[in-house]
Amino acid sequence: MSIDMGKQSAAGQAPGTEEPPDTGVRTPADGDRHRLTALQGLAALSLDAMASVAYGPESIVLVLAAAGAYGMGFTLPVTLAIAALLAVLVASYRQVIAAFPDGGGSYAVAKRHLGWRTSLVAAASLILDYVLNVAVSVTAGVAALTSAFPELYGERVWICLGILVLVTAVNLRGVVESAKAFLVPTAVFVGSILAMVVVGLFRDGPVSTASAAGHASALGEGATTVGALLLLKAFAAGCSALTGVEAVANAVPSFRAPAARRAQRTEVALGALLGVMLIGLSILIGRFHLQPVEGVTVLAQLADASFGHNAAFYVVQFATMVLLALAANTSFGGLPVLMSLLARDNHLPHVFALKADRQVHRHGVVWLALVSALLLVFSGGDTNTLVPLFAIGVFIGFTICQVGMVRHWCGERPRGWQAKAALNGFGALLTGVSAVVVTATKFTEGAWLIVVALPLLVLGFEKVHRAYAEIGERLELGRIPRAPQRSRSVVVVPVSGLSRLTSQALTAARSLGDEVLAVTVTHPSSEDRDAAEALRRDWELWKPGVELIELSSETRSLGRPLSAYVRKLAQTHQDAQVTVLIPETEPARLWQRLLQNQRGSVVAHAVRRDTDAVICRLRFRITAEAR
Repeated sequence: MSIDMGKQSAAGQAPGTEEPPDTGVRTPADGDRHRLTALQGLAALSLDAMASVAYGPESIVLVLAAAGAYGMGFTLPVTLAIAALLAVLVASYRQVIAAFPDGGGSYAVAKRHLGWRTSLVAAASLILDYVLNVAVSVTAGVAALTSAFPELYGERVWICLGILVLVTAVNLRGVVESAKAFLVPTAVFVGSILAMVVVGLFRDGPVSTASAAGHASALGEGATTVGALLLLKAFAAGCSALTGVEAVANAVPSFRAPAARRAQRTEVALGALLGVMLIGLSILIGRFHLQPVEGVTVLAQLADASFGHNAAFYVVQFATMVLLALAANTSFGGLPVLMSLLARDNHLPHVFALKADRQVHRHGVVWLALVSALLLVFSGGDTNTLVPLFAIGVFIGFTICQVGMVRHWCGERPRGWQAKAALNGFGALLTGVSAVVVTATKFTEGAWLIVVALPLLVLGFEKVHRAYAEIGERLELGRIPRAPQRSRSVVVVPVSGLSRLTSQALTAARSLGDEVLAVTVTHPSSEDRDAAEALRRDWELWKPGVELIELSSETRSLGRPLSAYVRKLAQTHQDAQVTVLIPETEPARLWQRLLQNQRGSVVAHAVRRDTDAVICRLRFRITAEAR
């Protein structure tokens, strides 16, 4: 791993987090052009939460169905409880956005109010949730596609990977580009769900059951009571609809100025739309007396009952399929920002803190795509393999964030702080209980992987932090260094023949060092011996004023003899700085670079591995004029 340990500022900036200087001239408007408006933020960061209405109500129904028709009557009360929790979370994250405008969500809250170790638990839980969200969203979308076109079922893994590549490519162009690309699918989905709710509420006459015809009912029989444990399990299962609510708070820096105000409006709009859709769908479930059936989603039954088995029904199904597949975009909007904050706090490699031209944390986007691809291949594109792992991380993050906000109100004590602290405390209780219930009920189905992965991630964060601390200590970061002094310099230039490149390399070396040594590696074979003699003869005729030293290698190795010579030279010149200047050509066309022999890379690797010498790679650009 390459680490750039730059100067540390007086404020204690983490080493290596400085971004490359921007030589172009930009105005604030240019920077805002690559940031989100409130509407674009709703499209880029709410897909996960919006798409959850496709499986949130169904999760409630499947649990309550065990108690038969009597249990199904509790669908609306359970949904109202989830909606109340949603209101608590939206209000809380609205305050989080105002208090932590640099983003980070539960990680930032825990870091300030609960300590660094708790903040790492929150960060690890969010990372797991974001990665799983990508895999679950893509597989769920592809499952909807293969349900409509069964002949594609055998190719589902390749389809999943294709969608992942598409979403990744869009996000590499910038968060605004992803928002523009996904704005229409989001609008179509939300519009179709709201239209379905309105039509279903006012519909009279017979209800279509075409979608459920011929499918076995999953409704239990004979139950006349519903226990508290069943209601708790239904509540915990339905809380999967709340995943993604925290994404806006994690990505506040992605919004245009005033970023916090725009993010707050986006958070409120997300909560309002999600709450209306969840409550509306649960009312329709009771109004149409729907039963869960195998092979047909509850959302499909509701669309059939509201619109009939016509074109509108297929619009809802298609919009659901597209939005489920694209819901992975929420992770691409939130996780790279979170990883950049972790990198700036020295818990992840500093490369994750760097931004590309379009305000993209490119390394975070690529890392998320690669890990998600591995999950998709591992699961075989099967949603059921991944769902037991989903939502546990987000519940942990919710709980930590709520507890941290309670500490925040108790410490700040603004006007009305008791009510706000009580609200956050109640939310922490609900999400904490949900986290325990979901983990316990899904433990044997794969949730144990999250229980194992969470502490391993935290240990990884700590190990990275210790490594940076050790490097910072060796570099004496945060201290005033001793005054720079000039020392004698010896520059070694590897050569294999005479050319314009050799001349430029020696010219550069003589400007850098007090002593310059040209070194060539020879071999005992007759052909190589003749080439060495020719080089020696030409060198004497050229007379560059630099000594040519010949190193013999029995094994035709290039790097080892040079590194051994440099190591010996450093021992005999202990008061001097030894520099190895490696001349290389750089062709004008990219494909021509494949023709290079890579001698420079071989030498650089050997010298870096075996010595402490400074390596300088001099590139000679071959332009069209030079050819």
